[in-house]
Amino acid sequence: MARKVPDVIAAVDLGSNSFHMVVARYSHGQLIILDRLREMVRLGAGLDEQGRLTREATEPALACLERFGQRLHDMKAESVRVVGTNTLRRARRKGAFLDRARAALGHPIEIISGIEEARLIYLGVAHTMPSEPGRRLVVDIGGGSTEVIIGEAKHAKKLESLYMGCVSMSSRYFNDGGITDKRIKRARLAARLELEPVRANFRNFGWDQAVGSSGTIRSVGDVIRARNNGDGAITPAAVDSLIEQAVRAGDVSKLRLPGLSEERLPVFAGGLAILSEILDAFDIKSMRVAEGALREGLLYDLVGRFTDEDARVRSVRAMQGRYHVDPAQAERVEASAFDFLRQTTGEWQLDEPFAELVLSWAARLHEIGLDVSHSHYHKHGAYLLEHADMPGFPQEEQRILAAVVGAHRRKVSVQSLQDLTPPWHIKAEYLIVLLRLAVLLHRGRSVTALPKLELHAKGRTLEIVFPKGWLDAHPLTATDLENEIEYLKAGNFRLRVN
Repeated sequence: MARKVPDVIAAVDLGSNSFHMVVARYSHGQLIILDRLREMVRLGAGLDEQGRLTREATEPALACLERFGQRLHDMKAESVRVVGTNTLRRARRKGAFLDRARAALGHPIEIISGIEEARLIYLGVAHTMPSEPGRRLVVDIGGGSTEVIIGEAKHAKKLESLYMGCVSMSSRYFNDGGITDKRIKRARLAARLELEPVRANFRNFGWDQAVGSSGTIRSVGDVIRARNNGDGAITPAAVDSLIEQAVRAGDVSKLRLPGLSEERLPVFAGGLAILSEILDAFDIKSMRVAEGALREGLLYDLVGRFTDEDARVRSVRAMQGRYHVDPAQAERVEASAFDFLRQTTGEWQLDEPFAELVLSWAARLHEIGLDVSHSHYHKHGAYLLEHADMPGFPQEEQRILAAVVGAHRRKVSVQSLQDLTPPWHIKAEYLIVLLRLAVLLHRGRSVTALPKLELHAKGRTLEIVFPKGWLDAHPLTATDLENEIEYLKAGNFRLRVN
């Protein structure tokens, strides 16, 4: 159901090389950019050998987020999306940093998968470029990863996220600033090895135009434009010329390129090596530079959540089809779960829209594990939901959904809830109880509607009141409820049946 889009929305991208924030007004179907902030923090260079973020890297990052937080202070949670990309995907023991980062920003942080990052990048590019017929290849070289996408119009068709970026490549081959022909060749070989598994698949799929977005490619485009006074189109010859100039300079500190900022210099050689290999691997003769990227994609995706274009809803529908879910049964369970939510939302503080969304998605997808095996199908379903690529879903939302589905029957396991971001480690438990009751009461898959039921919640106790004589006429349900009382008791939850 469509809702009014907030007048002002914001997107924050916590990248491996830099942090970006974009604030925009939504008017007549268009986004009008009000404010942009960008700070080079190089978080990706701050991972130690154990994959943990160093204090030297996190302190500047947190200081940046405090400044961003001042701009976002008066904005509601539903108007802001904050995402972390490759470095935060890879970092170990990052909980303490994320807690401080959330406090500095005043908003939750979503860690998104590489495939979701690719989808959002394409969305940002597609919405900020003229509409043209045919397929479009989009390449985005970030600090820690490189995304390659083929799409048509506003829809991505093929997506990949590769484990290489300008920060990681520069740290590995140009860490002391030296640039030699041998180092460039070694960096290009590393990029070629990353590209090899996807090269043929993408080339066979085909495209009509190539577009680059974000930091490295935009910087290269700026240098080419400054050199040629042209449109900044990137060609293999132009990139080769830049590499030759970098090798002649011999060191980052001696490289002088009109249009290239000082802060981009330390990671420029690594990004240049990746770009050169991409042009060669995909036989790209010319690449245009797009204005939009991940930040703009986040904004348009956020708008979609208010205008019935929520990518998460499309993902849920796709999962239902892929795993042959019985739609009629899913709708029955969803309707009862919503009725139970309405009656308990006040006591359990489940009145935010996301709680209703999670319960809806869980009801629609609780049986996907049956396509794997009937035995422990709830566990199979949880595994699929946590690990599948689901466009629109950040990792934390997938974990919440997986936890609810994984605990919807048999023993109540709260282990999966312990790692959820507060307060969802508690709220998810309440949603589990509601879903369990809805599934239990529709076990017979009957088309006959349930009678009017009354639910009364107080703390960790839930009372459910049936019409007089109904349970006597449905002994199987009465037995299931007796078992459910014991299951919930083991999870330190009390269910009373009247």
